[in-house]
Amino acid sequence: MINNRSLVIVAGLAVVAWVGSSSLYIVDETERAVKLRFGEIIEENIQPGLHFKIPFIQTVRTFDTRVLTLDTDTSRYLTEEQKAVIVDSFVMWKVVNPTRYYEATTGNEQTAERLIMPRVDESLRNQFGRLELQEIIAEKRDALMAEPTEQLNELLREELGVAIIDIRIKRIDLPDQVTQAVYDRMRTERQREAREYRAQGQEQAEKIRANADRRRQVLIAEAQARAETLRGQGDAEAAALYSQSYEQDAEFFRFYRSLNAYRDSFDGKDDMLVLAPDSDFFRYLESARPEQGQNSGQ
Repeated sequence: MINNRSLVIVAGLAVVAWVGSSSLYIVDETERAVKLRFGEIIEENIQPGLHFKIPFIQTVRTFDTRVLTLDTDTSRYLTEEQKAVIVDSFVMWKVVNPTRYYEATTGNEQTAERLIMPRVDESLRNQFGRLELQEIIAEKRDALMAEPTEQLNELLREELGVAIIDIRIKRIDLPDQVTQAVYDRMRTERQREAREYRAQGQEQAEKIRANADRRRQVLIAEAQARAETLRGQGDAEAAALYSQSYEQDAEFFRFYRSLNAYRDSFDGKDDMLVLAPDSDFFRYLESARPEQGQNSGQ
């Protein structure tokens, strides 16, 4: 009898422990939860911590609220000028509204990804369709994805209860024919820029050369004017010296000039002058002739 009572007590305690453990649940700090009663949500957005539920009647669904990554399929999009680009991207998303998320996906992550992927594809298709190929190549990828990310975030918060944190472009490729066209266009653009730079350089060179020539002419003119001034001053000083010398002994000065004239006139063997013997040019020679005759008589 005592053994049966002990067994009943132990069984009762076991049932109480099981009911107690079934009544308590823990929501992890990286999760959020909803409480259900026969499939109907009766408590939303349950925060992390220890919570209570009624066993068998109430159930709890927890959802991971960390940032998740979805790799999208590589897709081919057309630009505004109908040129194709091949885009490889991924999406970063997280659950922000557990109730809406459960209602839209029954809490299944794969279902959520299947719903997110076509919306991302449509958004990227619209974004690339508004841009030209040159803009896609030149623009930074973060700026390129800013508008689709914002639009999808607003849309999917309402539809699925998830936030789109970011859409990242891993790679943008071009078909071979488009790649060649892009290279040709880039080459043409660089050649045009090179021609502009050359023209600007030649223009600058002509300006520098013209300025140097003008400066050279100015310097030469200033030097010539300075030379003429110095030459005039030298001639004036020489004339003044000659005048002073002439005034001191005019006869000697005339004699000295006549000797210089004789030397310059008879410098070469073929030099010849046709002058009258009584010309003033031979005045000093004539004056020396009687003295030579007296010397010869002696």
